[in-house]
Amino acid sequence: MAKLLDKIVVVDIEATCWEGKNPEGMENDIIEIGVCLLDVNTGEITNNRGVFVKPERSVISSFCTQLTTITSEMIEKEGVTFQEALRILKKEYDTQSRAWASYGAYDLKQFQRQCTDLGKGYPFSPSHINVKTLFALKQKLPYELGMDASLQELGIPLEGTHHRGKDDANNIAKILREILKN
Repeated sequence: MAKLLDKIVVVDIEATCWEGKNPEGMENDIIEIGVCLLDVNTGEITNNRGVFVKPERSVISSFCTQLTTITSEMIEKEGVTFQEALRILKKEYDTQSRAWASYGAYDLKQFQRQCTDLGKGYPFSPSHINVKTLFALKQKLPYELGMDASLQELGIPLEGTHHRGKDDANNIAKILREILKN
């Protein structure tokens, strides 16, 4: 399949989490996939959305809700299966034909782990851009910064709610847009 180099798919996920170690029998499950497209020529950010995903191997803890603002009720009302979320990524964002980006390697590893554990096909092309590392290299920093600190470094206000996939994907796209400008 031909590689599409017109846009980069920017992804940020939220997953079930707990304060400290995972409780017995619980695995981290993706509960929100934030995604948008960054046009590499114009810098326009489009198709920004959050896809809620019903966890299959865990429940949403109160700690997770405090961190992300995502509740079990939201997921029950608006969530889709993991399989359906993967279909949305592939069909609506051409994720198997485009380079994709996330802030750090967590999203990449969580998708790989969850797809393997649940026997689902991996939805992305092998072309992954780690915006966290790329930003540190571009800015000639001695260490990597968190997403909010990178936005501050660029003088870009954090938009939306931090630790919400949809909002974080949009903010990451802004950082990547600045990196690609020069």
